[in-house]
Amino acid sequence: MRWWKVAGLAGLAGVAATGVVIARSERRRRAYTPDEIRSRLHERVAEATDKKE
Repeated sequence: MRWWKVAGLAGLAGVAATGVVIARSERRRRAYTPDEIRSRLHERVAEATDKKE
């Protein structure tokens, strides 16, 4: 097999792996309800203000 074929297959595998990672994170992000997101944001803000003081 020529080197350019190997490089092309490696690139294709990289693109496919990136797509899988993006799809997983998107599914995980969409699984939260708006109330859950709001409460998490409030928790993060409270933690951030505690660290400043």
